[in-house]
Amino acid sequence: MKRKRFTEEQIIAVLREHEAGAKAGDLARKHGISEATLYNWKAKYGGMDVSDAKRLKALEDENAK
Repeated sequence: MKRKRFTEEQIIAVLREHEAGAKAGDLARKHGISEATLYNWKAKYGGMDVSDAKRLKALEDENAK
C-alpha cells in the first residue's frame, strides 16, 4: 500500500491556512503538493477537527476489514 506523506493533522493544518486566507497556489508550492490535491483534501477533510479526522480514519480502517 502506498505510504501517505501527510498525516490527517498536517492536512487539517494546511486547510486551516487556506481558510485563513492563504492562496491555494502559494500553499501548494509551500507544502509540495498540487492545487488539485489541496482541493481534494478540502472535499474530504474540510470543516473537520483533528479528532473528527481520526474517527473517520478509524471507520475507514474498520470498513476495510
